[in-house]
Amino acid sequence: MALDSGRFPRVVVADDALFLKHVAPPEHPERGERLLAVRAGLERALGGLGPGHAYTPLSLSDASEEQLARVHDPAYIARLGHLAGRSGYLDSDTYLSPDSVAAARRAAGSVVALVDALHAGQARTGMALPRPPGHHALADRAMGFCLLNNVAIGVAQARARGYERVLVLDWDVHHGNGTEAIFYNDPNVLFVSLHEYPSYPGTGAATDVGGGDGRGRTVNLPLPPGATDAVYAAAFERLVLPIVEQFAPDFALVSCGFDAHARDPLAQMLLSAQAYANMTRALLDLLPARCPLGVVLEGGYDLSALTDSSEAVAKALFGAPPSPTAEASATAIPDEHDASLRRVAQIQAPFWRLP
Repeated sequence: MALDSGRFPRVVVADDALFLKHVAPPEHPERGERLLAVRAGLERALGGLGPGHAYTPLSLSDASEEQLARVHDPAYIARLGHLAGRSGYLDSDTYLSPDSVAAARRAAGSVVALVDALHAGQARTGMALPRPPGHHALADRAMGFCLLNNVAIGVAQARARGYERVLVLDWDVHHGNGTEAIFYNDPNVLFVSLHEYPSYPGTGAATDVGGGDGRGRTVNLPLPPGATDAVYAAAFERLVLPIVEQFAPDFALVSCGFDAHARDPLAQMLLSAQAYANMTRALLDLLPARCPLGVVLEGGYDLSALTDSSEAVAKALFGAPPSPTAEASATAIPDEHDASLRRVAQIQAPFWRLP
């Protein structure tokens, strides 16, 4: 990966060789080849952007006990420590290999490093490529391929650095139930999720809007299968962008799963790679320049879709213009998807001004 030359906008990247030591059982979809495919997409982005573009790699360390304990129960952290070096399954989906706990601690540390680099002004944008992924992990247990909730640990790090309002935009095709649960009552964290519904893990209903002081700070956009680029564009125009603008975050993280892509084997959405660039660009254009944006890898299980989509996001982070042939129109979306967006708007209307 080319080093930063300083001639173009900086993009920091948090990656580590240890992530490939989280070794999947045969035929498991969350396998190391996923990360290789994403790395290939970032390299291809550099080639497409031309000379002078480069990433700034970050030095990583494990997340500390204090950083983990901000979002995870101490008993669960201790249990993971006892499982280090072992193999097996923690549930029907979530596996351990001998180095998985070490990889998970480093994965959480990658998002801490990303937050710290953006806070220090090394760049406005960046990517973390953790394995195992994180957004299903609950405070007290692993779930859905995830051991530690990487994004939640990153949010807590941003708050510790003094940021008052943190956005988590989760466009993984599966609802980020762990992240939602951790911040459900927190008025300082806006959690917005676009996900296929019904699908694993079965959470993320539109009526789940947060609790206590956090009411209105959870925005679920459950979408029927078959959603296209145009449906996601409509969701952004009608709901995501107006709500984010009113929340006015001073730090933003994306739980970036690529499994809503049309080729993904674990979902039934129909996004193109360009849709991910469009969403990234729309968020960047909306956020003020003083608001850093970190993109954190979650799911995505078709290797070619991972490469294409990560390339598209990387180009958007570098400020490459949109492809004129791939613009999604927010008009004429299917009735079932339109109805879903209208229902979300009705539910969120008490909390936000919506078009």
